[in-house]
Amino acid sequence: MSRTLSALAVTLLLALSATAQERWQIDPPHSSAQFAVKHLGVSTVRGAFTKVSGTVLYDPANLAKSSIQTTIDAASVDTRVEMRDKDLRSANYLDVEKYPTITFSSKKIEAAGAGKLKVTGDLTIHGVTKEVVLDVDGPSAPVKDPWGNQRIGASASTTINRMDFGVAGGKGMIGDDLSITLDIEMTRK
Repeated sequence: MSRTLSALAVTLLLALSATAQERWQIDPPHSSAQFAVKHLGVSTVRGAFTKVSGTVLYDPANLAKSSIQTTIDAASVDTRVEMRDKDLRSANYLDVEKYPTITFSSKKIEAAGAGKLKVTGDLTIHGVTKEVVLDVDGPSAPVKDPWGNQRIGASASTTINRMDFGVAGGKGMIGDDLSITLDIEMTRK
């Protein structure tokens, strides 16, 4: 009888642990990845990737069980200047024919103060993967939308050196440091 109770207790603990971890889908129409880079050292050019998708597993009680998987369509780059966007999509920069996606996969999520997280993970751009740390504001408190879905949001930021990822076009014309901001809205599935 004690083996049966032990097995039942383990099953119950696993079930409770699984329900604490919430699965959220990134809502592409309400999410984006923005970037900013210096041009000739005198001005800042800003742009965005308009197609962002992914999944977040979030356990507020145990952040070690949380994870983030994000994919960005590299061809969705938009700086509001079509000629520049075509150049960014070319082999001079992102080479979207060869490397169609930019991905981020978390390895560690930890609290960084009230309403803040520090997310360490692997960022892959241009076929090169490097570890980066995202400073996250959020996630927000859940809200119910008019259709009955639960939604949360978060913003994350980091700065990378584009040369570390093999994005070497425009040397001397554009800065090496790239500020990245992700604004993400998620729905619970």
